[in-house]
Parts: sequence; C-alpha cells; structure tokens
Amino acid sequence: MAIYEKKSLNELLVWNTYPGRGIIVGMTPDGDHAVAAYFIMGRSANSRNRIFVKKDGAVFTEAFDPSKLEDPSLIIYAALRQFKNHLIVTNGDQTDTIRDGFLEGKSFEEALSYRQFEPDSPNFTPRISAVLNFEPRHFNYEMSILKSVDEHGSACARYHFCYPGIPGLGHFLHTYVCDGNPLPSFQGEPERVEIDNDFDVFCDTLWDALDAENKISLYCVSVNVKNGSSRDKLYNKNA
Repeated sequence: MAIYEKKSLNELLVWNTYPGRGIIVGMTPDGDHAVAAYFIMGRSANSRNRIFVKKDGAVFTEAFDPSKLEDPSLIIYAALRQFKNHLIVTNGDQTDTIRDGFLEGKSFEEALSYRQFEPDSPNFTPRISAVLNFEPRHFNYEMSILKSVDEHGSACARYHFCYPGIPGLGHFLHTYVCDGNPLPSFQGEPERVEIDNDFDVFCDTLWDALDAENKISLYCVSVNVKNGSSRDKLYNKNA
C-alpha cells in the first residue's frame, strides 16, 4: 500500500463482518464541509438491542426494547455532543469525560488521560474518540485510541492523532481489526479514507458496506466550515 493512498469505505468494510464500532472524520473534496460518522455493531443480544436517538442536540444509544436490556454499563451512553466550537464523538461514556475536561480548560488528550480501555475481558475493547475543532480560520480534528498493551489488560497504551482538514481526506478508527474470539484490537494509525462531496452517497455507502447481520446503527453529520450550518442522517436497523 502506498503511504498516502486513500481507500474507499466500501473497500475497507465490505469484506469485514465485524470491525466493531467505528468513527470516520474528514473533509469533503470541495473543502466546504467537515464530515463525521459513528457506527455501532453487535454480536450479542444485549448489544443488538440498541438504537441511536437524537435528544437536546446530542446523539445517544438507547435500548430498542427496554425490557430486554441486560447490562447498560458499556452500551448506553452519549455518542456525540457539541461543546462550543467542538464536536465530540466517541464509543462510550468518555464523550462526557471529554466535555467535562473542556469545561475545566483541559485539552482533548488531557481529558482522556485517566481513562482506559473497556473492562470487558478477554476483549478489552479499545475506547475510540474524536473531536472536530471548528477554529475561526481553519478546521482540524483529533482522534484517540486507548487500548490494552497485552492480552491480560495489565496496562493502557494511549495514542493521540492530530489532523488538519484536507479536502477529500478522512480518517477511520474502529475498535476491532475483524471478528474473532477474543476480538483483535485495532492496530496502527487511523486508516486514510476518501470522503465524498455528496453527503447522501457518503452515508448510504457506509451503511450499505456494514455487515447486514451485525450492524446496528449509524449517525452521520456534515457541517459547513464557513457558516456552521449542518445536516445529518441517522440509520437504525431496529426501527
């Protein structure tokens, strides 16, 4: 693979039955819009019993059938929140950790400094996070993955990535390489991906590329970097 090659989301996902949860952030080729997407997948009945819901300007995971909810600790959370000129997207309750850190004047990296991977042995699912920063003169974004250093969950490795907004370029971070038992954690830097100018095409392509049996929900948002206007799309398999 060439160092600066960009892959399509379809190319990365159509063969992969279980990348887990994933975050994509980038900029449209025309440079006018920042784009973010977050999807969840599930293998267990508890994980599959979920939907995305928009409330008060945020996006939450909720039980599709509350009577069948078993353990909400790692599956019910705010996945996306707006804070001033930041848009926060994560795969867990660290969304609120980052928001609270910003309230205290901390950076994205500092806010996550005491969090670690999920305590779901033997998988030790990584915590993945992103923040989109809409600065007065430019757009940039940061991504983070907190993962176990070994198969025993003995310590946490922390990786922080910073990217300028580059037209047509996005980065994709997901929890697992693929299906497995235990599930193999994501490796390396966030993957370089193509971002489409057509928001509907971007969203539909991503949803269609996710494995039909394991996909649960997807949320996508496009923000005009010049005037802050936005549009979004939400997909729930349980609807």
